[in-house]
Amino acid sequence: MTQSSPFSMFMDLSRLAFESNMVIGMRMMHLATGDSKAMAEAHLMISEKIQTASSLAIENSFALASGKSLDSVSRSSIAKYSKVVRANHKRLSRTK
Repeated sequence: MTQSSPFSMFMDLSRLAFESNMVIGMRMMHLATGDSKAMAEAHLMISEKIQTASSLAIENSFALASGKSLDSVSRSSIAKYSKVVRANHKRLSRTK
């Protein structure tokens, strides 16, 4: 992976922050109902966060230990978090 500009990483992080805020809003609307679907969403949210964070921590540790650059590891992490956020946005958008 080639090293790109700090502006590119800033834009990727900004996009991730915007998309994450959209998902947070959608989840808050689901959780506000307080029904069984809301409880299931809360459990899914927690388990996804733990799974994603722990798998990236392990993956990033091995990547850094094998000599990959911090820039490469950071961009890979942003891409993986973005993929999870987009999947949640898609799932929450179609649920009614």
